Amino acid sequence: MKKILLLSDTHHHLDESILTHCREADEIWHAGDIGSLAVADKLASIKPLKAVWGNIDDDKLRMTFEEHLVFYCEEVKIYITHIGGTPGKYNDKVKSVIRQEKPDIFICGHSHILRVQRDPVFPMLYINPGAAGYHGFHKTRTMIRFKIEGRSPRDMEVIELGSRGSLA
Repeated sequence: MKKILLLSDTHHHLDESILTHCREADEIWHAGDIGSLAVADKLASIKPLKAVWGNIDDDKLRMTFEEHLVFYCEEVKIYITHIGGTPGKYNDKVKSVIRQEKPDIFICGHSHILRVQRDPVFPMLYINPGAAGYHGFHKTRTMIRFKIEGRSPRDMEVIELGSRGSLA
């Protein structure tokens, strides 16, 4: 069994509320717009990090991470990218990877909108953890934690980190 902390769109920001949850996970997954190599390095110093780069990420992050990441956790096939769309509205590149790889879970960020649902067309779970950072239009900073045991994701929880405006 693996305990996963899933976050996205930190946009250069880490705080103790994020780091506390990182310490409780077995792995940290970041769905892009990390913001800086320092943020990625800090996360990786706490627990193993799997991440993709996002549209705001610089060349250093793009040289360190891939745009698309496909891997297994336990017996569950995972596909992570930053800009993916939503069920029924995936971009062509993402649709192509989904058709080829047939993931059990598809994860993306970018929209800053928390969303978890079964895809009605592809046999997979769609997850967008929202945004953990302060930059953007979201009102509440969010992440998701869950467990994967064998072929089953379970115990999925939304972690609310407070208002995006609370840093002002």
